Amino acid sequence: MTIAALLATLSAEQTAVSSTAIGEWPTYGGDLANSKYSPLDHINAGNFGSLRIAWRAKSPDAFLSMTLPDGTEWSADSKLIFEELSRVDPKRWRDNQPPFVQNFKATPLMVNGTLFVNTPASVGAAFDARTGALKWIYNPKSYESGTTTMSLRWNQRGVAYWRDGNDERVYWGTGDGYLVAVNAKTGRPVQGFGHNGKVDLMEGLPRAKRGTRDYLNALTYSVQSPPIVVKDMIVTPAAISSLIKTKEQIPGWIRAFDARTGKVRWTFQPIPQKGEFGRDTWQDGSNQYAGKVTVWTIMSADEELGLLYLPTNTTAPDFYGAHRLGNNLFAESIVALDINTGTRVWHFQTVHHGLWDYDNPAAPNLLDINVNGARVKALAQITKQGFVYTFDRATGKPIWPIEEKPVPPSDVPGEKASPTQPIPSKPAPFEYQGVTVNDLADFTPEIRAAAEKAIQGFRTGPLFTPPSIEGTIVRPGTVGGANWTGAAVDPATGMLYVPSRHQYAVSKLSPPDKALDSNLLYMQTPGRNPQMPDALPLFKPPYSRMTAIDMNTGNHAWMVPTGNGDRIRNNPRLKGVNLPPVGGDVTYSGPLLTKTLLIFALTAGGSNGGARLVAYDKATGKELASADLPGAAIGTPMTYSIGGRQYIAITVSGRGSTDIPELIALALP
Repeated sequence: MTIAALLATLSAEQTAVSSTAIGEWPTYGGDLANSKYSPLDHINAGNFGSLRIAWRAKSPDAFLSMTLPDGTEWSADSKLIFEELSRVDPKRWRDNQPPFVQNFKATPLMVNGTLFVNTPASVGAAFDARTGALKWIYNPKSYESGTTTMSLRWNQRGVAYWRDGNDERVYWGTGDGYLVAVNAKTGRPVQGFGHNGKVDLMEGLPRAKRGTRDYLNALTYSVQSPPIVVKDMIVTPAAISSLIKTKEQIPGWIRAFDARTGKVRWTFQPIPQKGEFGRDTWQDGSNQYAGKVTVWTIMSADEELGLLYLPTNTTAPDFYGAHRLGNNLFAESIVALDINTGTRVWHFQTVHHGLWDYDNPAAPNLLDINVNGARVKALAQITKQGFVYTFDRATGKPIWPIEEKPVPPSDVPGEKASPTQPIPSKPAPFEYQGVTVNDLADFTPEIRAAAEKAIQGFRTGPLFTPPSIEGTIVRPGTVGGANWTGAAVDPATGMLYVPSRHQYAVSKLSPPDKALDSNLLYMQTPGRNPQMPDALPLFKPPYSRMTAIDMNTGNHAWMVPTGNGDRIRNNPRLKGVNLPPVGGDVTYSGPLLTKTLLIFALTAGGSNGGARLVAYDKATGKELASADLPGAAIGTPMTYSIGGRQYIAITVSGRGSTDIPELIALALP
């Protein structure tokens, strides 16, 4: 069968995805299993270093900035949109601030020769996959009712694609809580979907209210990650609330919408209500007012098994749980739902009564492995705390034992931390966990002494040491470990590749300021952090790494630092210290796998000392080659092929803090 015939056949099928084998990239992770894998191999170890920028396109949000950079030329459509928005009264932006357009982190999709993205301001756009020429742009004007006031506002990670014959659509969520559907060929809203191509995701949600721009009193609801298309339904994630000053929050219902009409097909409530399974894990009626338990990140699905997999987050407030005593199902859990009905099939809670913001940050990776001679359809969930939880994805049975182990109690008034937490026996953690004196930086005796002094007055201890009034040093911190960019899977070998960051946080609780009008007894509050001289690191390296895990055995195959760590090495206090690569040259960009390579972006080490895209040997972690990038990677790379030529596309930052980021595509000359 020719490629053209295969494409025609796939277009005629009622399917949510097409194959990366024909050069497309139809979902955020390449497929519904979130493998981040493509069998393309035109770009390989022998020629990777010859990659050059084939085309580059500025973020469509460029026209939302209130000033036009000197010498910049836009297309006619871009000029019209810029002229319209430049006349907008600044008071219409939330907090009177225009969009943070530099946060262009979407991973593009590629279907039928077109790349689809969305932007921090919830603008959707399509680009020609060969040339980067803008095909269409659609602005749902989410700024008119404000966007989330969370710290990650103006934040979008990608779109979803669906087709049924000649009916092709692109879907994405907006910062003000709508689900948008447009024609994939024209970018025009689909009139038969919701109201003029938009579904109000806040409709019917308790305590949800749109329109307020008051940061201190906002209960906000937005979509910041791509929806998932399963069969003929769209399921959206959600980011809920901002400043957590009350125990009453918007509940994070998971709803499936008909891909054609936008009507609700089913609803799953992650906080169990009266008579539902898990209700007894919420004490004192807290399930009636608690909220935020939802999926803010990317989801996975196995359409053959008929299961949708939810990596859920923490309930609010994240760091103080006296107002929600109990284990709090289904917060910080993996929940498998029946795709057709939304009924829970199985679940596993990775953190009981969460107090650390250890929500499951990335899509579960679905992979088939051989365990003790038996073929298993598996699910691997990477976590902020550095664990990989592994299950039979049909039944939820752990592949290797997961043991409930004692953890430290809390002494904050009213708090009752869970006495145990579930610890996987395999695989071993892929990041440092907990804090002891032996973990502190010891490049020289003087540096070790400075680190010991820096942690004085803070609470330290093993993983799951609770937040405290004096301030607990939590390692990994709230941004991981692993995070939303996730891991990649090689379906041929069962290897899981996990990028991670060595990062810590201080979790300090205190009674809320009276000006907040809070009904919480305690809340997370900013305070001092451990201070090291000359910005030295507090802990030993590496400060970022890539870990390869053989999921057939649960054993680590290799672990390497990602980056040389020049910023740290050049510290004047380390002059004369002979250091190996220490990592740390990373953003939140994720991994990409091809038939022959593991590809990852670093912020340093290029030919001019700048950002680069690196190819690693999948079997050993050895760096094979790299290609310069014009700016630091913001999003996760993807790959596609068109006209017999393979491309790697990724969003990168501008060189300055006010420069417009770009979507670029690299290819061989």
